[in-house]
Amino acid sequence: MKRFFFALGVFAVLATGVGFLLSGKGEFAWGVALGLFGLALIGESFRLWIRRGRARTRQSSEFR
Repeated sequence: MKRFFFALGVFAVLATGVGFLLSGKGEFAWGVALGLFGLALIGESFRLWIRRGRARTRQSSEFR
């Protein structure tokens, strides 16, 4: 869980930075920043869901 929140924090900072870089003088690019953060949230949630599912069924990720 700690890795999940750390990754979301990093992606929030990156999305904010990209929003500032792409914004004009008048307004912050909220659509870009929130869109990037939304994609990161979906990806990290999917990764967490897969890892928890494997742990629940005691499957490993090694090849046999």
